[in-house]
Amino acid sequence: MLEQSSLSVLFVPAAGAAPTAADVGFRLGAKGTHTSRTMMFDELQQVLATAPADAKRQDYASAIINGNCLSKPTAATRRLTNQRLSELYGLDPSIPVFRVLRRLWDLESEGRHLLALLISLARDPLLAATAPSVIFLPINAEFRRDSMKAALQGVVGARLNDSTLDKVCRNAASTWAQAGHLEGRTFKRRRSVRATSTTVAFALYLAHAVGFRGAEIFSNGWLRVLDCDPSQARHLALEAKRVGLLDLRMSGDVVELNLSRLDPYPRRS
Repeated sequence: MLEQSSLSVLFVPAAGAAPTAADVGFRLGAKGTHTSRTMMFDELQQVLATAPADAKRQDYASAIINGNCLSKPTAATRRLTNQRLSELYGLDPSIPVFRVLRRLWDLESEGRHLLALLISLARDPLLAATAPSVIFLPINAEFRRDSMKAALQGVVGARLNDSTLDKVCRNAASTWAQAGHLEGRTFKRRRSVRATSTTVAFALYLAHAVGFRGAEIFSNGWLRVLDCDPSQARHLALEAKRVGLLDLRMSGDVVELNLSRLDPYPRRS
């Protein structure tokens, strides 16, 4: 079973995460890409623009390493970039979370920063640990890195030294800025982000994969990342249903959610 301590408590149910979360593509443990990189949004966008929608893992690697689609100066940096992007996103259609990301990515451009953030949170426990220090900030409030460091340290304990904690905080703050939650250079302030039916569909997919059910499917950290309250989440989920991304029936706290439309080929390699 996925350990509660390996992800921020925002992103797993109180009873613990579903044992199949890792199979969907969640990455566990105390290690994460944010010890050395941000979520690398510009690189991801360029890779997905270069590789066709039906690309395999080797096609993404070839585009980055052999084709040098990211214009990296050396073979070593190309290989390292391929490794870091695959850690965060999978870049492999055999990984369900990437399969769903790739499908939604091609549906709209507006929500891409948030789609990238959501999958990064699922695949980097260190980034997930920083979430409370950002998403609970009031709009326009000043972001303080010491609060992020405290939140991160509360999850990882003594497993990371002080220097590494500082590096994770710098990279995570940059990721939250890339996603739109923070704005500013020397002093960053909290900004609101705008959820769409596509980003809500992905948040629901991740929430369901990790074990949220019933009314909690609309009131967990995955939706909170989108600055989306339960009422907004329900409204946008119905819009996602209207455009054919999911099946949904609601009656009070009873929620019947079917996400097979997001990933109709769960056994595809």
